[in-house]
Amino acid sequence: MNAASLLHLLQFASPALPIGGYSYSQGLEAAIEAGSVHDAASAHAWIERCLDEVQARWDGPLLWRLMQAYAARDMAAVADWSACYLASRDTAELRAETVQMGYSLTRLLADLGVADAGPLGDDVPLPAAYACAVCALGIPHEEALLAQLFAWAENQVLVCVKSVPLGQVAGQRLLLALRPELERAAATARGLPDEALSNWAPGLSMLSMRHEVQHGRLYRS
Repeated sequence: MNAASLLHLLQFASPALPIGGYSYSQGLEAAIEAGSVHDAASAHAWIERCLDEVQARWDGPLLWRLMQAYAARDMAAVADWSACYLASRDTAELRAETVQMGYSLTRLLADLGVADAGPLGDDVPLPAAYACAVCALGIPHEEALLAQLFAWAENQVLVCVKSVPLGQVAGQRLLLALRPELERAAATARGLPDEALSNWAPGLSMLSMRHEVQHGRLYRS
């Protein structure tokens, strides 16, 4: 990867990007409330399982396909995979999360003069907006996929640091320990055929539904 692509990737995969990623936990706050995640070991187990069952088998593969579709300028495929991703958000919070962040990133790309996400309407999911940025900026797809998985894991770790709570060093130790799982998830996401895609995670869906009525929440999902 050349320096320009790397710098673009660092910017658009950063949690500091002003699209609101820090305000969502994707059901993790409900898992902490329920006691399923309560220390560093259970946090590692939670993130590893979500990486394997959700990120590697659905979110990652759809992002991979969206990047390929944008690169081929196949807007019909972009629209189809975006619709699939939106349909897979099986709670109100998870759908609102990807639409809000996708809208914010789309607006940011337009304001910066980087790209137009295309004719997807108002409900642009985050993976589609991110894939648009990746292709417009010439970022290699493999690195972009791994960076997005890392950004997801980093946000999950930060939720644990704040809410379990874990110490800052424990959080960094956890993030470092997740490297093999992140590499494995990226490899799975790149190679999974269409017929093997799956977002079957009923436990996560139930926790997300509980979070919608949870009192004293810090996060929006």
